[in-house]
Amino acid sequence: MRTRIVNIKRLVGVDTHHKLRLQGKEMMELGQVENAWLLVEDGHIAAWGTMEELGLLPPAPVDEEVDAGGGMVLPCWCDPHTHIVYAGSREGEFVDKIQGLSYAEIARRGGGILNSADRLHATSEEELYRQATERAWEMIAKGTGCIEIKSGYGLNTADELKMLRVIRRMKESLPVRIVSTFLGAHAVGRGYSQPEYVDLVIREMIPEVGRQGLADYIDVFCDKGFFTPEETAHMLEAGAKWGLMPKIHADELASSGGVVVGVAHHARSVDHLECMADAQIETLRGSDTMPTLLPGTSFFLNMPFGPARRMVDAGLGVAVASDYNPGSTPSGDMKFVVSLACIKLRLLPAEALNAATLNAAYAMGLSQEYGSIAVGKVANFFLTKPIPSVDFIPYAYTTPIIRQVFLRGKAWK
Repeated sequence: MRTRIVNIKRLVGVDTHHKLRLQGKEMMELGQVENAWLLVEDGHIAAWGTMEELGLLPPAPVDEEVDAGGGMVLPCWCDPHTHIVYAGSREGEFVDKIQGLSYAEIARRGGGILNSADRLHATSEEELYRQATERAWEMIAKGTGCIEIKSGYGLNTADELKMLRVIRRMKESLPVRIVSTFLGAHAVGRGYSQPEYVDLVIREMIPEVGRQGLADYIDVFCDKGFFTPEETAHMLEAGAKWGLMPKIHADELASSGGVVVGVAHHARSVDHLECMADAQIETLRGSDTMPTLLPGTSFFLNMPFGPARRMVDAGLGVAVASDYNPGSTPSGDMKFVVSLACIKLRLLPAEALNAATLNAAYAMGLSQEYGSIAVGKVANFFLTKPIPSVDFIPYAYTTPIIRQVFLRGKAWK
């Protein structure tokens, strides 16, 4: 199947060097081609160029030609941190937050993660799949082409496995690229002391997840009031024996040591970082770990925003993600995340776009195949309505811009 998109006002995110991530000043590199065409063949990007060049080429048959009509084409968003397999919603806690209760206070009252665990336990696997699939299609319609999905609302072996089976089914049934993460250490399950629960994760959950091949990554909530760096290290080491690469929740509520333990264990990413100390910038320098900011969480919870600007100015790359979940970020709108990255994280539009595409793909281990417009990469991109500039995308933070989303070269909207 050969599809050609023509009359593209601007082809954005063009990558001729096949970089796996961008760091420091590189984050301003946003390859663009004016008045362009793009050729997709068998679900992959085959060629691109200017319309003037296309007129000089020998005629080549295509199965479908799409007229962009002056719209732009960008690589699909990649969302490297979500929790979209959950039951119901938690708007009652939203009201509690408005009335002044903190995230930690709501958790102590039985809300938060434990609330979602109770709801998930009472919900069938089929219903979980239905709800999560609806959320995934909502994200696709807004331009997302890769999604990392975590477990973590089970908090016992049976329910964690139930969540991971739902994610596996979503991988098999949806056109979006999905990676799965085992987050049994999201909180301490009801009826366990913290040492007992850590032992359960290590001795029972991880081996069963590994035997069934249900996860690509392992994650731990390493933060104040949750799991210590030492406990985190033990769980990551247990996961490594089953081939699970680390991704860490770190420094959301306090400077917790999560960045240090993540880098020490070669985590693919360390996520949140709202309370990260400047010293951890040096910890990340020279590592393969991608710091991933979740500005929607800060927006929704009225928390500090992560130090993205300082990290980029220090030569690091950053990624951004939605954190789509029922308690702290009930939204998977990556365009809004890109706007927050500019408005609150102080990234320039090119930096924010790269943080949500190539660097976000890197945070999932997918940047060889996704995150930019490059020959040979999977053809996940979206076509916009006519817009005046690339900067308009984060500037017009609630304006719908997408005309059509293409996943594996096929139009889905």
